[in-house]
Amino acid sequence: MAALRWLTPRRRSATARSVLAGEASAEAARKSAEAAGTAGILEETDSVAEPEFPVHGDDRAAAFFDLDNTVMQGAAIFHFGRGLYKRKFFETRDLARFAWQQAWFRLAGFEDPEHMQDARDSALSIVKGHRVSELRSIGEEIYDEYMAERIWPGTRALAQAHLDAGQKVWLVTAAPVEIAQVIARRLGLTGALGTVAESIGGVYTGKLVGEPLHGPAKAEAVRALAAAEALDLSRCAAYSDSHNDIPMLSLVGHPYAINPDSKLRKHARELEWRLRDYRTGRKAAKVGIPAAAGVGAVAGGTAAAIALHRRRR
Repeated sequence: MAALRWLTPRRRSATARSVLAGEASAEAARKSAEAAGTAGILEETDSVAEPEFPVHGDDRAAAFFDLDNTVMQGAAIFHFGRGLYKRKFFETRDLARFAWQQAWFRLAGFEDPEHMQDARDSALSIVKGHRVSELRSIGEEIYDEYMAERIWPGTRALAQAHLDAGQKVWLVTAAPVEIAQVIARRLGLTGALGTVAESIGGVYTGKLVGEPLHGPAKAEAVRALAAAEALDLSRCAAYSDSHNDIPMLSLVGHPYAINPDSKLRKHARELEWRLRDYRTGRKAAKVGIPAAAGVGAVAGGTAAAIALHRRRR
């Protein structure tokens, strides 16, 4: 924290919150992974491992995956909101707001900071006073109801390649860490870094620890986890769809742009990062693309193309 003294008070405060959020998320992720034991493998995944990367047996390498629109279509927090509405946690007018935000996310293909902040504030107010164990249990049900069918097969194949190589695979998301951990476990991943909501005695207070795990805070979380796990970031990989995650992608030696927004696609092309796009049947620009996703990538692209065609009819 000594380096923070050179910043202005406002920037120092923002940076300190990012560091706090990152460290809190990393600690929560490690505790969850230790409790869960050895990570499993992904279910029903058609994958073809890359011949040179990931490197098999490299225990100082790991993979970090953004969640929204990278691993899963849409935003996890909006799907979570639908599930809470079904269980009468809030009123119809709140559902309408969640639906509008989700529609924006799917159509625009990128995160609107105001929408995401509004969704986080709403979620915090909704869960205030509820037990952490209750939300985790509900999260399991919501995953089956709204999230399982929205996982991109191509991205799952990429994660599977890392698991097959004996590496740990982590989700890194602004979604609540409890929900992120449910998704990671159901996909057979090692664990998740997510936004940490404050709880006292197992009950949510309606406040956050630090700030949402977004943008620079994600990079801080990955950095903290890598230090705790003795990882070599130059041998690690990171995957995201958003230019907001460029700080995280820039940390690792193997950055991937998955279903990228226009700013990230441009940045990735300039730096010759690997690109994958599973949203349509078209191929992503071939910028250093390895044979990573195999049949899973084809399945992901084909499914998205069919869905797009049906919507246009």
